[in-house]
Amino acid sequence: MPLSEMLKAAGPVFWLLLLLSVYVLYLLIWRFMALSRAGGDPTLLLTRVHAALMQHDLPGALRLTQQPTSVANVVRAGLQRTPTGRESVAQAMSEAAVLEESRLTQSLPMLATMAQISPMLGLLGTVLGMIHAFQVFSATGSPGPTQLAGGISEALVNTAAGLVVAIAAYFGRNLLKTKAEAILLQVDRVREALPAWVTEAEMRHKGSLAGVPIPFYEPQMAWREKAQ
Repeated sequence: MPLSEMLKAAGPVFWLLLLLSVYVLYLLIWRFMALSRAGGDPTLLLTRVHAALMQHDLPGALRLTQQPTSVANVVRAGLQRTPTGRESVAQAMSEAAVLEESRLTQSLPMLATMAQISPMLGLLGTVLGMIHAFQVFSATGSPGPTQLAGGISEALVNTAAGLVVAIAAYFGRNLLKTKAEAILLQVDRVREALPAWVTEAEMRHKGSLAGVPIPFYEPQMAWREKAQ
């Protein structure tokens, strides 16, 4: 049977799986781009922030963090609380890290759901196709291969479509999860480093760093769009 005829005989479940595949592809591309913006190598940023703090330039250190990355967001949250002490810096960075984690892992549960329900939908299409084949069999008594081909094609096409969508969603989710965990590891490292840098800077300047005025900055988050 030609491919075009197989698709026509695939039944309504196949077209639902096709819509799910488009949605999964959209989520994968969107989240990959978002994580790419949120990631990157923070070494240069952290080196410059550390140098600015050692030079008693807290406003300059804050200006360096005006980047759409998770590390920059967490560092900025800590720097803005510098005048209130090291414990406040650590608390602010912890809160910012929790917020970044929720953004980095956004849509991962949805992809996991797609990976779970797609094979079930494929199985549903398979069952409906077999029901269609048995209906033909009961109606004709002894149907030929051509008469049974429609129901069998519907069953097999839905099975294959469900597995393809599930594999794509599962693989993409794991890829995005790995990328998000790598960024969160960078965030954890800077959460440990920045309070020590603030203490070091205050010791160098005899506590005067806490008295440096902090300019106001609008928070720049890595993602402003929401999941559809």
